[in-house]
Amino acid sequence: QVHLVESGGGLVQAGDSLTLTCVPSGSAFIGVTMGWFRRTPGSDREFVAAINWFGGSTHYTDSVKGRFTISRVNWNDTLYLQMNNLKPEDTAVYYCAAARLFGGFPPPENFYETWGQGTQVTVSS
Repeated sequence: QVHLVESGGGLVQAGDSLTLTCVPSGSAFIGVTMGWFRRTPGSDREFVAAINWFGGSTHYTDSVKGRFTISRVNWNDTLYLQMNNLKPEDTAVYYCAAARLFGGFPPPENFYETWGQGTQVTVSS
């Protein structure tokens, strides 16, 4: 069974940067949109960013626009989330996900069907 593995989380101060990485543990994900989500204790999972297969289309939640950048390198099947100017409210467990094929962009959140275990990002003030 294919799943995803995130890395790159950690404890940083407000204003710092982190880059999260996501790779599949098995077969590569060909032709699908990938995304990043986050969850804080007691809250629902929140969409953060998505990128289509070719990388030409991206979509962000308003709170991270201008600070976070999603990217992917398909030849090595790696997804990234560059996070700059981090804020305490960015503290969460971050998950990467792969969506099943959808005829549009971005796909609805219920189209994401393969998930990683998450990586903790903690931003101190």
